[in-house]
Amino acid sequence: MKAALISMGSISSKWTAKAMEKYFDTVDMLDIRDLEVSLGGRKSEILYKGEPIKEYDCIYAKGSFRFANLLRSITTMLYPKCFMPIAAEAFTSGHDKLLTHIKLQRGKVAMPETYVATTAESAKSVLKKMTCPIIIKMPAGTHGKGVMVADSHESAASMIDALSMLKQPFLLQEFIDTGGCDVRAFVVGEKVIASMKRIAVKGETRANIHAGGEGKGIMLDRKTQKIAIEAAKSLGVSICGVDILESMRGPMVLEVNLSPSLQGITKATKIDVSDKIAKFLFEETKKRKTAKTEEKGKKVVKEFLPAQEILSKLDFRGERILLPEFVTRLTNFDDEKEVVIKADKGRLEIGEQ
Repeated sequence: MKAALISMGSISSKWTAKAMEKYFDTVDMLDIRDLEVSLGGRKSEILYKGEPIKEYDCIYAKGSFRFANLLRSITTMLYPKCFMPIAAEAFTSGHDKLLTHIKLQRGKVAMPETYVATTAESAKSVLKKMTCPIIIKMPAGTHGKGVMVADSHESAASMIDALSMLKQPFLLQEFIDTGGCDVRAFVVGEKVIASMKRIAVKGETRANIHAGGEGKGIMLDRKTQKIAIEAAKSLGVSICGVDILESMRGPMVLEVNLSPSLQGITKATKIDVSDKIAKFLFEETKKRKTAKTEEKGKKVVKEFLPAQEILSKLDFRGERILLPEFVTRLTNFDDEKEVVIKADKGRLEIGEQ
């Protein structure tokens, strides 16, 4: 089986591609910056370095929020042709904090109380209902970037005035005091295969490893594991990192990362995360190919089965012949497709064109 990994060539991506080589016959690493989408001709095409992309049995696409639209376009076109662990829509919702929270809300996944504001006036109106400290976020951004903490309503109002100049929505979120700690649960398929507690450096509220946080491997309880898996399902993602806050009200999902780094969690847990990802991709691809082969076999068998002969009287409506209802169900004709009708005295044949 052939596989490809679309990414920006990070260390995590290289680890994953290397692990995939143990399972797949061939593995290609494709730089997302060399991909193009060609539309408007006789057919749509995805080009890699100016040439049509190869056919693959599995494609694992990942990348930063800057490539969200391109990733969604590519995966939308390729999704029916091969196994992909991330649904096309997820590249839009997963890289936008506002859309992520909407998906989590629909999936009934516990999260901090969050408000969306589009103007300074509406934000300051919401501000009156909140207690400090308050988290203010931009819709896009990773590794804790674009996240600010306001210790007072006055500082929050100043941040809001500054952000309103960007003329885009932003989020106001309740502050959950966890002592500068959060949990990263790594979900693969329907399992949490590794998890760690991240501890922020002194004077920092963000516990991200990229912000200097320290990771320590832990075993999550069943409730927290379930919430992480539900968060991944809500976004249509089979491989992701789920960031969770352990609050007095129970675990709350803060974010779902579609392109999580492997270095921190591998070091903290001593678990070969890249191998578990590769094995999952291989097994799911194999299932998909087996299912398609079985479906094709059933179709071939059906085509060679003799047509059923049914003894029945015809129903006439004036000069028209109405076929019995069970004939419609048996033939499974589509009213959008044209048919060929062959008629002679005492004989009638109808078939798809």
